[in-house]
Amino acid sequence: MKNSRTALFAVLAGVVLAGCSSTTEAATTETPSEFADLAASPACTELRAENPDLAGKTLTNAINPYTPGYETINPENPSEYQGFDIDLGNALGACLGFKNDYLSVGFSELIPTVASGQADWIISNLYATEERAAGGVDFISYSKVFDGILVAKDNPKNITGIDTSLCGLTVALNKGYVEVPLVEAVGPECVATGLKAPTVSLFDSSADCTQAVLAGRADAYMNDINTVNAFVAEHPDELASAETVMLDYTIGIGVPQGDHQFRDAIQAALTEVQASGLQDELAAKWKLSENAVAAPTILSVG
Repeated sequence: MKNSRTALFAVLAGVVLAGCSSTTEAATTETPSEFADLAASPACTELRAENPDLAGKTLTNAINPYTPGYETINPENPSEYQGFDIDLGNALGACLGFKNDYLSVGFSELIPTVASGQADWIISNLYATEERAAGGVDFISYSKVFDGILVAKDNPKNITGIDTSLCGLTVALNKGYVEVPLVEAVGPECVATGLKAPTVSLFDSSADCTQAVLAGRADAYMNDINTVNAFVAEHPDELASAETVMLDYTIGIGVPQGDHQFRDAIQAALTEVQASGLQDELAAKWKLSENAVAAPTILSVG
């Protein structure tokens, strides 16, 4: 879920957006012709007939475009985004008859942005949890979650997972990520054995977290294994992946809570995308080697 090219995207994204406000609009992306076969399928044709209100619309997708392979700024055109999630959103739009534009926000603002009506949905490598759903969205799952632990070359601190090997260490994490409470939960175990709890250092982007590890200001960083592998590929003499941890989450598409017609249409379109093999093709295109398709199930607390 990488090669040096995707790592470069992350660096360029940070350069282009540095100093910008937390919310940035981007140009509408036209539906690519590569999804014409999907759009012409009997299932998608029927879905468009069942959801005429979506036809010809442009929906706003809230994203945090700093994750290599998933969503980053196109270095050849800074007004566009690219990645697996961008393609997936365009594929779903092709199936249902709508196009996408994007609203770039801080990761912790993804759900509030949709819940407040500033955007129509989220496809941004977002782990689906009940706590997040309680913020005002329903989730439709599309991938299982494998986390990697980014560390210095040769793992000098002998980190073995989200466990007591983190005692006394500093862990760089993205604001709002599920890994924050998971690392914090290790603290009481550390204290019980006479050790210090891990220190969590919060950042706004994956690139910033990685720089903290490179600079020795953090001992580890946790994120999707494909993201971790991308940064290792960019810095093979300085970084390594200590461990791969399967978390009890799925990655999901967020839609406004209560809009069941839109939610169910996305679920049905996603089912067709997966059945056609397109999700696997997109994962291969973006070097998401650890992608594991998850059945498009709904998580709702409303």
